[in-house]
Amino acid sequence: MKSLKNTHVDIVYLWVDGNDPKWRKKRQRAAQSLKSTTDLALFSNVEGRFRDNEELRFSLRALEKFFPSHGHIYIVTDSQTPSWLAQSNEISIIDHRDLIPTDLLPTFDSGNIESYIHRIENLSERYFYLNDDVFFGAPVDLKNWFWNDGVYVAWSDESEVSDEPLRMDATSLENACRLSNIWLSQLADQTQSNYSHIFRTFAHAPRPMIRSVMYMLEKELADIFETVRTTTFRTWDKPTIVADFVLRWKLEHGLAKMRDYAHLYISTGEKDYSVQLTHLSRHIGRVDFFCINDTTDNAPANDPRLKAARQTLEQLFPIPSNFEFASLTLK
Repeated sequence: MKSLKNTHVDIVYLWVDGNDPKWRKKRQRAAQSLKSTTDLALFSNVEGRFRDNEELRFSLRALEKFFPSHGHIYIVTDSQTPSWLAQSNEISIIDHRDLIPTDLLPTFDSGNIESYIHRIENLSERYFYLNDDVFFGAPVDLKNWFWNDGVYVAWSDESEVSDEPLRMDATSLENACRLSNIWLSQLADQTQSNYSHIFRTFAHAPRPMIRSVMYMLEKELADIFETVRTTTFRTWDKPTIVADFVLRWKLEHGLAKMRDYAHLYISTGEKDYSVQLTHLSRHIGRVDFFCINDTTDNAPANDPRLKAARQTLEQLFPIPSNFEFASLTLK
C-alpha cells in the first residue's frame, strides 16, 4: 500500500433529494408494494430520512475548506443530480444502477446502498465515505484517519447498548451492534478464537475505508453482504454493516484502531437543538467532524428547526465551493 505522503484519497457521498416529485412517486410505489411492514425499522420511511436540507452543498464547502487536497468526489444517488451542481472533472454522479443489480432496485435503505460503493469504477484504494449530513470540521490530516495498514475509527458519545437480542423498537445502530456480536462470535467459533464484543455504537463520522478490504470481505463473507442487500427500506433485523460490522471486523483483525476525535452530533428533533447549533458555531475549526441529523421526521420542509440548521451551515461555510453554479442562490 502507498505511504500516506503520496496517498490519493477519493470522497464518496450518498445523497437523495426527497423533495423530487418523480422520486417521491417511486418511493410511494415501493412502500405500497411491500407485502408486510412489520419488519420496517423505526423511522425507516419518514421525511427526515430523505429530505434535502442543502446538507450536501455545505458538506462540499466544508470539504473544500478543510481538505482541499482531496481526490475525486463521487455522489451516489438514484437518478438525480443536485440542481446547483456545476460540471467538474473532479466530481461524478454515480447512479444506483451503476452499482446495484437491477432486480434489487429500487432500494431506499442507505445500509443496503453503502455495501456497494467500493465497486465504483476507478475509486482510490483509500477513500472517505460520508453521508451528506456529515461534515469535516477542522483541517484534515490523513495521519489521523489512516495508518499504513488500516484506518482509525471512533465511538459515539451515546450510552452503551444493552446486551440482548435485536429489538423492533431499537435504532438501526443499536441493532447493528447486536447483530455484529452474533456474526463475529460465530466467525470466532469457526476459527476457535476468542471474541470480546464492546456494546457501543460508532460515531456518525467520515468513514476512512480501504477498497481492497471491502472486496475481500464481500467475497469471503458473501452471506452477510447478501443479508443487507435484500431490503427496500431499512428493516430492524437487517441493519447496516458498513457502519458497524465492517469496522468491528477491522478492529478484530488489526486493520483498525480506536481514536479519540473532537466531534459533535446534532439532532434537529431534540428540544435543545438551538443550543447544539450554537455550540457547533463556537467550536468550528476545532472539531474534527460533526453530523447534523434530520430527526424532525415528518415535519414540513419549512419547519423552523430545519431553517435554523441551514442558516447555521450558511454562517459557517458562506463561500460557495467550486462545484456550485455561481448564479444559483440557496433555497
